[in-house]
Amino acid sequence: MNSKYTDLLKSKMNEASFNKLAVLENEKVMDFVGSFAEHCNPASIYVCDDSAEDEQYIRDMAIAKGEEFKLAKDGQTIHWDGYGDQARDKKNTRYMVYKENLEKMKSLNSVAYEEGLEEIMGIAKNNMEGKDAVVKFFCEGPAFSEFTIPCVQFTDSWYVAHSEAILYRSAYEHFKSMKDDKDDFFRFIHSAGAQDERGCSKNIDKRRIYMDTQNNIVYSMNAQYAGNSVGLKKHSMRLAISKSGKEGWLCEHMFVMACINEDAARRTYFAGAYPSACGKTSTAMIPGEEIVGDDIAYFRNIDGQFKAVNVEQGIFGIIKDVNANDDPLIFENLNKEQEIIFSNVLRGPDNNPYWLGSGLETPKTGDNHSGADWYEGKKDAAGNEIPVAHGNSRYTMRLDYLANFDKAGFDAKEGVKVDGVLYGGRDSDTTVPCEESASWEEGILLKACTLESETTSATLGAEGVRNPSPMANMDFVSYPLGEYTMNNINFVNDMKEVPKVFSTNYFLRNPDGKFCTDKLAKKVWLHWAEGRVHGEYDAVCTPTGKIPLYEDLKVLFKKFLDIDYTLEDYTYQFTFRCDKWIAKLERSKAFFAKMDASCPELLFTKWDEAIAKIKAAQAKHGDQIKPGAYSCGDESCC
Repeated sequence: MNSKYTDLLKSKMNEASFNKLAVLENEKVMDFVGSFAEHCNPASIYVCDDSAEDEQYIRDMAIAKGEEFKLAKDGQTIHWDGYGDQARDKKNTRYMVYKENLEKMKSLNSVAYEEGLEEIMGIAKNNMEGKDAVVKFFCEGPAFSEFTIPCVQFTDSWYVAHSEAILYRSAYEHFKSMKDDKDDFFRFIHSAGAQDERGCSKNIDKRRIYMDTQNNIVYSMNAQYAGNSVGLKKHSMRLAISKSGKEGWLCEHMFVMACINEDAARRTYFAGAYPSACGKTSTAMIPGEEIVGDDIAYFRNIDGQFKAVNVEQGIFGIIKDVNANDDPLIFENLNKEQEIIFSNVLRGPDNNPYWLGSGLETPKTGDNHSGADWYEGKKDAAGNEIPVAHGNSRYTMRLDYLANFDKAGFDAKEGVKVDGVLYGGRDSDTTVPCEESASWEEGILLKACTLESETTSATLGAEGVRNPSPMANMDFVSYPLGEYTMNNINFVNDMKEVPKVFSTNYFLRNPDGKFCTDKLAKKVWLHWAEGRVHGEYDAVCTPTGKIPLYEDLKVLFKKFLDIDYTLEDYTYQFTFRCDKWIAKLERSKAFFAKMDASCPELLFTKWDEAIAKIKAAQAKHGDQIKPGAYSCGDESCC
């Protein structure tokens, strides 16, 4: 096809690469690649299709360019991000917003569109000069599906391209099949910029991640850490949240898993949202269950059913504290000869990776994120001792390596039917270990919107501070919070079957300060929820939902954990704490009012009604209501 960029692209591509682009017959793709070939000015551009040969070429180039280094085990590589580029840059991650929407987006770190575009394009100018770039086609969700969102990545980082090849489904063939929808895809332009001898971005003072949700394009400049550079992960998620809000579906920061009930010979699918360090991955990976995806899900109403797909095909996981005891399935795979990228961990003298909390004996020397001369006791410029690995070190790995991978659920183009949704936060003294919501609406308002993560040590600031995290999604919500919440509430309208909503809290503490239950107790809460989905367990009411009966939990603890669960433990753990819950709801009201000046009044009305309900129960039963003491007043319910 003819394009004003044809001659330019032919000068920067070999014949095979140009033909791969031309055969798509997609003017928008050609203009995207051509305009940034001109503006960023790479020395060459390689275009990938879905072939194994091109996948291998990306791996080889990541090594050749010094962005990854081979480890002792075949297929394993290591990548380092430089100091100051080892976590998401929230300050410089901004939405570029048209002026008519700027006021309502001001709490979401936005910049005026014209101002943002001028700045990012100024930084991007010639930012790829002298470098070899790559164009790769992916899709979010299964290809050739109602869920599919096609994506194009243009980057000069072969580490980024390699990471995305592990994490996402290839979609060159999908692009070839596109006809009437040729304009409907996400675009990502990324440049690591100038790099040092270890492949790390040098100009991080000019690091910017600017997102244009109006035109579905993300600009990422002078970044290598995957959270800032891998376009298809959280950058794409922000675009998808905006798109879904306009089109009536949902993009959520959720895992999708199958709860396996061997006695009943059935599998029940759950989705779950948990803020960081609140048990998301460990819930998705409960032994004996199966995983569809661990991080991002799309939900659609298909034929009146709540259907979900995993957006990704891999895991970009925090590796700290992954060991044989706590994460046996992942740990086993991290020690195999297979394709895995380790980032910001130690490479020991034996050319093997080592990380914090691995349970392995750690070498005293090696190279890590601080440089090639790390040794035990080494200090940084501020005089702080540099640990073996960065606390936000990562591994990038394919999901299908896992023995508990649900391949059928993952491949289902129509998605899996979700029967239960879990929302889990972290608090030491308020939320019971597991509670079912009375309805979908109350589930969103009382479970999802009130999610908080409690700080646990002085290194994170004042201990015990409750950080609000509605839907475990605040870092990625890309349009006003109140509107987003209403879209969650209304999503199930006209559905034939609506999933049950549950809250979990794995971090309730006894008066002595110790956690009430073992880490593995989450299997009990999950299977109680699974039984409730199928109408197999009775429950008793609280002012905010329904909790298990002691007799049922006693059986489940014995069955799954061989633990004699006591009535004393049950009573303490499932006591409803009125003042704590009132304070929790008041915090949620204050946060929503701060984040969204146009937040629908309905939300505050519903929260006020919930507070009044709790106060009435408090007046009748006292501040701490023991399980079974409260009645909602509906004889058919309690």
